Amino acid sequence: MGPLGLAPFRPRFPWLGGDLQTLRDSIRPQHLALPKVQLQAQQQDQQQVLVPVQGGALLGWLARPSQAQDQDQPRALVLLVHGLGGSSDSVGVRRLAALLLQRGLAVLRLNLRGAGAGRALAAGSYAACCTSDLLPVLDRARELAGGVPLFGVGLSLGGTVLLNALLANPGGLDGLVALSAPLDLAASCDHMQRHRNRLYLQVVLRRLRQQVAADPAGLSPAERHALAAVPAWSLAGFDGAITAPRWGFGSVEQYYAAASPLPQLLALPVLPPWLLLQAADDPWVPAAPAQALAAAWRGAFPGGGTVVLTPQGGHNGFHGAGDRALGGLPASWSDQLTAAWLEQQLGP
Repeated sequence: MGPLGLAPFRPRFPWLGGDLQTLRDSIRPQHLALPKVQLQAQQQDQQQVLVPVQGGALLGWLARPSQAQDQDQPRALVLLVHGLGGSSDSVGVRRLAALLLQRGLAVLRLNLRGAGAGRALAAGSYAACCTSDLLPVLDRARELAGGVPLFGVGLSLGGTVLLNALLANPGGLDGLVALSAPLDLAASCDHMQRHRNRLYLQVVLRRLRQQVAADPAGLSPAERHALAAVPAWSLAGFDGAITAPRWGFGSVEQYYAAASPLPQLLALPVLPPWLLLQAADDPWVPAAPAQALAAAWRGAFPGGGTVVLTPQGGHNGFHGAGDRALGGLPASWSDQLTAAWLEQQLGP
């Protein structure tokens, strides 16, 4: 038996190996319509939420479960944060949101600074340590929760973003799930920049370049000059040219060190319950940091921290046999693990 009563993860044909697991949502995306919600006596798919931040606002989309329309409130509110180059409309974000709504949880899908439909609302771009943006989001989400528990779920870099925000404000969430999240950014960059990953990098960096090109504040001459010298496959080059200076760091090395949550997690901080999921065959994020975290404390984390390590699953993949939730809703193994963990925290 696997974690939380689930069967151990086993990939399903034809999504065999870490690369195909990683690419599945890009090769065969699922078009998911989120359930209708009742807002001010009108049927709408979602409610727009704007959170003021320095230089503009962040855009989120709030959906409430249909079964909560006849009740006072849903069981909890879950803040979902996308990964690098993604948005609130990423396939994995929408699929997980649909499952959580089915389970009676409200969902707030956030666009980080410069991402998705929120690009025009704020100057600049996001980073792994954009905690100054996340703290007002957590405050607004707490208001929207209306007294029910508030959880966070971050996919890939979104998990790192939420971990850093929670380390800065342990009371900001009542629990956190981080899926395939980089814990050591320098190690993750080295892992990602292996020659075998250059095609991945070109796609991801093309998205990042498009995001910064659409910046309402434009690019400074120094940024344009620095970005022009960055190879199309160099994540460290992009972060050195754009991300690090925009967030006040003198070098990409300083940025990676400050934005890596692993050292603080190894110091065993007192946090609300959290769950980390990492696959050993992830082609983007190395498993060693999560393995080191699990080994250092042998699962004895205060507050109920848990590290789940799987031999397979790729990066935010985990497409296995029985990828369906109750009612036939599409749901990867990691989606089902997340829902089971949240339900465990909420109790009967």
